[in-house]
This record gives sequence, structure tokens and C-alpha cells, in this order.
Amino acid sequence: VRRAGAKPGDAVFVSGTIGDASLGLALRQGDGAGWQLTAAQRRHLASRYLLPQPRNALAEAVRMHASAAMDVSDGLVGDFTKLCRASTIAAEIAVAQVPLSDAARAVIADAPAMLETALTGGDDYEVVCTVPPAKVVGFRAAAQAAHVPVSEIGQIVTGEGARFVGADGQALAF
Repeated sequence: VRRAGAKPGDAVFVSGTIGDASLGLALRQGDGAGWQLTAAQRRHLASRYLLPQPRNALAEAVRMHASAAMDVSDGLVGDFTKLCRASTIAAEIAVAQVPLSDAARAVIADAPAMLETALTGGDDYEVVCTVPPAKVVGFRAAAQAAHVPVSEIGQIVTGEGARFVGADGQALAF
């Protein structure tokens, strides 16, 4: 499945959780001194940075159901923007729907500016893909059978570029 192929009306899905690796890197670099994290949350973020777990188990579900896809290695914002450019379409992404781990939620609760780091930072090695409406149910079932969590975060629309929208309905600029 290539980056080009997304069509207006397709749903946008992402696997796993986003931002853990970039927050794990920030933690290792000493940026998390004020974060109120448990030892388990700190280990989770560090592990997601140091030992990424690519979503290879999702490959067949993507191949059978997705119209376009790519890995999230350079950050969700940057990578999904590349997919939109390759498909010559636009997308509206609801930031509140982007899946975050409990550890990432705790970091962002303590330091709201870290949301940008979570959305733009790299090394998550999750999958972002677009799925035509008629294939959404099948994709969800295939992902569940592969034991890979997926979340619907937006929709493909006509136009150009990816628009990340906050809870207030305003587009976010990174």
C-alpha cells in the first residue's frame, strides 16, 4: 500500500499510541524534571524510545483494507502531511482522537506544550492509514484479530494538506 491512494471520504486511522518515543527522548535528555510520572510511566516512555515495536502484525489488515498508508517514524504531523501530499488530498484530524498512552497524558497534563512534541516527534513506528468507508468494519476486525489497537482520528477531504484541529475547533499550527 503506497502513500498515494487516499480519497475524500476515507477514514484516517493510526495504530497504537502516538508521542511516547519523543516524550521518552525528552525524558532521557532531562526535560521531564517537573513531570509527575510514576516509575512505570517513566519506564514506558523510555522503553518506547529505546525499543520501538513496529506494527508488523498490522501489515495484512492494511494491505487488504487501506487505500494509503505509511509508518509514523518522523512524527504523526510530518508523516501524515507527506501522505496527504502524495495523495493530493486534504485531511481533518481531530487531535483529541489521537491515541495517547497514560504516560503521555500525564506528561501533557503537567506540561501542555508537550502535546506538540508528542504529535511532531518521531520514532513511534506506528502506522497511519486511510480506509474507504466500505472497508472500515473489516479493517477494525482485522486489526483486532492481529491484536493491534487502532483509532480513527479523522477523515480525508478535498483540498490539500493535513489540518490538525484542537478540541476548540481551531486548527493547530506546529
